[in-house]
Amino acid sequence: MLELEDIQHYLLARPNAVIAQYNFITFHNAEAGRKWVEALIPTVGTAQSVLAANPNDMRWVSLAFTWNGLQKLGVSEEELATFPEAFRQGMAARAAMLGDTGINHPDNWEDNMASEDLHAVVILFARDKDERERCIKKHQEYLDQTPGVEILSTLLLEAVPPLDYVHEHFGYRDRITTPVIEGMVIGAKGEVAISTGPKEESRIPEFTSTSPGSHLPSKPGEFFLGYPDETGVIPLQPQPEVLSKNGSYLAYRKMQEHVGAFRNFLKQNGKTIEEQELVAAKLMGRWRKTGAPLVLSPDKDDRELGFDNQRNNNFDYEKMDPHGYACPVGSHCRRMNVRDTSVSRIMNRRLIIRRGGTYGPYLPDDAPDDGANRGIAVFAGCADISRQFEFLISVWANDPEFEHLNERDPFAGSIDGAFEVTIPKRPIKKKLKGLQAFTTVRGGAYFFLPGIKALKYLASLQ
Repeated sequence: MLELEDIQHYLLARPNAVIAQYNFITFHNAEAGRKWVEALIPTVGTAQSVLAANPNDMRWVSLAFTWNGLQKLGVSEEELATFPEAFRQGMAARAAMLGDTGINHPDNWEDNMASEDLHAVVILFARDKDERERCIKKHQEYLDQTPGVEILSTLLLEAVPPLDYVHEHFGYRDRITTPVIEGMVIGAKGEVAISTGPKEESRIPEFTSTSPGSHLPSKPGEFFLGYPDETGVIPLQPQPEVLSKNGSYLAYRKMQEHVGAFRNFLKQNGKTIEEQELVAAKLMGRWRKTGAPLVLSPDKDDRELGFDNQRNNNFDYEKMDPHGYACPVGSHCRRMNVRDTSVSRIMNRRLIIRRGGTYGPYLPDDAPDDGANRGIAVFAGCADISRQFEFLISVWANDPEFEHLNERDPFAGSIDGAFEVTIPKRPIKKKLKGLQAFTTVRGGAYFFLPGIKALKYLASLQ
C-alpha cells in the first residue's frame, strides 16, 4: 500500500490549479540550503492531502533536487554513490545518447539548465494569477530569510486559451493518458483517488469506476522507490532508506514548439480543414480537439469518444491495428506507449507519469507566426531514469531504426534539419518528406523528488 502521507502529491494528484511557476534554485552553502528546505516542508503537498480535495488545503508546492543539489546540501559521498548513474551524471552530460545535438545541444539550452549550479526546483501551483503572485511573494519571503539560496531562473506555465479543455500550443488536447497504479481509482470525469481501505476510514473520496486500457495496472515500484516493480521485486534503492523511500525521479524537458511551421505543414498537406485535421491526427495518433484515438475512430473525430474516460484508452495496436493503417506506427502516441507486446514484452516497464504544461504566449489560429518562444515544459516521473525516460527518448523517439521506419518521432524526437513521416495506406504507403522540425529542445535536467520524511532528513543534515 502506498504511503500517501509521505509521498509528494506531484505524480499522483493534480491540484485545482491552472497556472504554475517553476523556480530553479541554487544553494551557495549547505546551511542556507537546509534552512530553505526546512522552511518549505510545511507547504509541500502530500498525495494524501491533495487527493482529499480539501478546498482549504493550499499546500500545492513540490520540491525536487539534482544530484549536485543533494551534494550541496551535505549528503555524504558514500550515500550519493548509491544513486543511479544517469541521475548522478545529469541530462546535459547524456545529451548525445538522448539525441540532443546541433541546435538541441545543451550549449543552446535556456534557463541555466546545463549549469552545475542548478540544485533544486520548487514548483508553485495556483488557481489564478492573483494566487500565483501570492505564492511567488511568499516564496520570496523564504528566500529573504535564507541568504545563500537564490533563484537561477524561472518559468511561468499558463493554460492556453480557449480554456474549455487542456491543450498545448499545436492544439492537441492534453492529459488524456495517465498510467494506472495498483490501488489507483479513476472516476468517470478523470478524478483520481487511491484506495486506502473502507470508506469510513479514508478521507479520500470513493470512486466507483476505473479507466480501462490496454495495460494492466502498474506496480507501484515502477514510479516510487521502495515498492515491488513489474518483476515482483523491490529494486535496490539509494541509501539510507529514509532518503529514498517514497521518492521518484523527474526528467525535466523544455520543448519549444514552432507553431507557425506546424500550421504551414498542415496547410501544405491538406486542401481542406478536414484533411488538415486528419494529417495532424496521423502525426499524433489522436484527433486534436478531442483526443479520440485513431484506432477507434480512424476516419473522423468523435467528441463523445474522446471525452469518455471509459473508452478513450481502451484499445491496443497489436491486435486492433498491427500495420498502422488507422494509427501510423511512427506517430507520437504510438511511439511513447506502444501498446504492443511484440514491441515491448512487458509494456508497463516503459511507462512514465507525465506532468507539466505550456509556457509562452498563445498564438491565435488566424495570426502569423510572431517568433515568440512558446512550448511545453514537462516532467517525466519514474523509478528508473535509464529504463523508462531515456529508453523512450533515445530508442522509441530518436532511433531511426524504430520499427524499421528510418525516421524519428515528429514531436519528441530531437530533429535538426529536414525529416520525413510515413503514413501507412493501402495499396501504397504515403511518405511525407523534407519536413522541418516542429520542436526544439530548450532545456533539461534530472531531479529527485523525495518523500516528506526524506525532506526532513535533508533539512537535518549537519
